[in-house]
Amino acid sequence: MNFILSGILWICIYLVLVLTPLLVLLVRPVPGGIGFWWDFSLALGFAATTMMGVTFALTARFRHAVEPFGIDIVYYVHRRISIIALFFTLLHPVLLFAEEPMLFEMLKPASMPSHLMAAIGSLVCLLVLIGCSIWRAQLGIEYDRWRFWHILLAVAALTLAIVHIQLVGYYVDAPWKKTLWVVIPASWIFFLLYRRLVKPLLIMRRPFRVTDLRQERGNAWTLVLEPEGHAGFPFLPGQFAWVSIWNTPFAMREHPFSMASSAEHPDKLELTIKELGDYTRRIGSVQIGERAYLEGPYGIFSIDRHQAPGYVLIAGGIGVAPFMSILRTMADRADPRPVQLYYAARTWEGLTFREELQQLEASIDLETVVILEEPPSDWEGETGRISEEILARHLPKERIKRCYFVDGPVPMMEAAENALLALGIPGRDIQVELYDLV
Repeated sequence: MNFILSGILWICIYLVLVLTPLLVLLVRPVPGGIGFWWDFSLALGFAATTMMGVTFALTARFRHAVEPFGIDIVYYVHRRISIIALFFTLLHPVLLFAEEPMLFEMLKPASMPSHLMAAIGSLVCLLVLIGCSIWRAQLGIEYDRWRFWHILLAVAALTLAIVHIQLVGYYVDAPWKKTLWVVIPASWIFFLLYRRLVKPLLIMRRPFRVTDLRQERGNAWTLVLEPEGHAGFPFLPGQFAWVSIWNTPFAMREHPFSMASSAEHPDKLELTIKELGDYTRRIGSVQIGERAYLEGPYGIFSIDRHQAPGYVLIAGGIGVAPFMSILRTMADRADPRPVQLYYAARTWEGLTFREELQQLEASIDLETVVILEEPPSDWEGETGRISEEILARHLPKERIKRCYFVDGPVPMMEAAENALLALGIPGRDIQVELYDLV
C-alpha cells in the first residue's frame, strides 16, 4: 500500500510540474483571444514544451520517484510522453496555419523572423532525436554515441523552444512571466546537471573492485564485485544496477545488468553478462582488480516486492540472471515456497548455470523445465520455444496462486506473456522486465 500511495504522490507531482507553467499563462495580464483554434494551438505548443522539459526529471533516476513503478516503466513512459510531445509540436503550427493562411508568407527564407527559425530548429532537433531513438538499431547507431547525441539534441530542442516562446511573447509578454519562463526551464536543466554531474560524484564515492571473473556456459561471464571502503550494495533479489567499467560514471557509458547473486550477501555481488552487444562483447577481458561503479539498485522485478504462495519464472537466454538471484536468495533463506523455472535456450551445452540449477533442485522446492531450440539427438525434454502448449503441460494446478516473472529477449517475453494470459493468468500476476530501454 505504501508503494501505491507513493506512486499516486509522484504522479501528482508530475502533473504539477507539467501543468503549472501552463496555468501561469492564464494569470493576468492575459492577451485578448483571437479564436478558439488559435488559442488551442498555442496551448499545444506550451504543453509540448513543458512535457519536453519534465522528461529531464523522468530520466534523472531519482530512486524514491522510480521505486513505486520500476525504472523500466519510467523509461517506457518517457518514450510515450516524448512521442505525444512531438505530436503536439507538429499539431501546433498546423492549426495556426489553418486558422491564418497568411502566416505562410513568413516561411520565405529571406524574410523568416527569428522566432520562426527557432521553432523550426526545435522541431528538427525533436524529429531527429525521436527518429534516432525509435530506429537506432536499424540505423546502426552505437548505443553510447546515441546517448550523447540524445542528450545534446534534447537540450537543443528545449532551448530553441524557449527562445521561440520568448520571441513571440504572446501570453508571456508581462516581464514577470518572461522571467518565470526562463526560471522554469532552468529548473528542468537542473535535473540534467544533477544526473550528469552530481550523481556521478556520489557514485564515485562508493567504488567496487573486480575480485573474480568466471566463464559460464552460453558465452557468458560472471563478474564478482566487492565494495571498496564501504559496506556494500544492499538489493532485493531480481533487481538490477547501472554498471560502469573501464570508465568513470561521468563518461555516460553505464549499462544495466541484473544482480545474479544472493541478496543475502550484499558485500559480494555477482553480475552474469552475455557477450552480445558493443559493450558486452569485451566483458571477458575485464581484469581482476579493475574498478567498477554501480548505481542502484533499481527495479520492482523481485519476489520481495510481489509476495505469493509460489512462483513461476520464465527465462530466455541470459534472462535467467535475475532468476539466479531469486533462487540463490531463496536457498540462503531456506524459503519453502515452490518455484517453477522455465528456461529456454538454443542448445543444452549453452545452458548457463546448468549444473547449479540441478544442485538448487536438491536444496529448495524447484522444478526446472528446459526448452531447447536445437536439442541433442537423445533429448527427451521440451523443444522449440516457450508456448501456451508447453506451459499448459507443466504449470501446477493452483495456477492462480502463483506470481509469474518473465525475462529474456523481447519477442520471447511477449510470447510468454500472451501464453499466460491465454491460460487465464491475470495480468496483475505477471511481471515483465523491460530491459529494452531505448
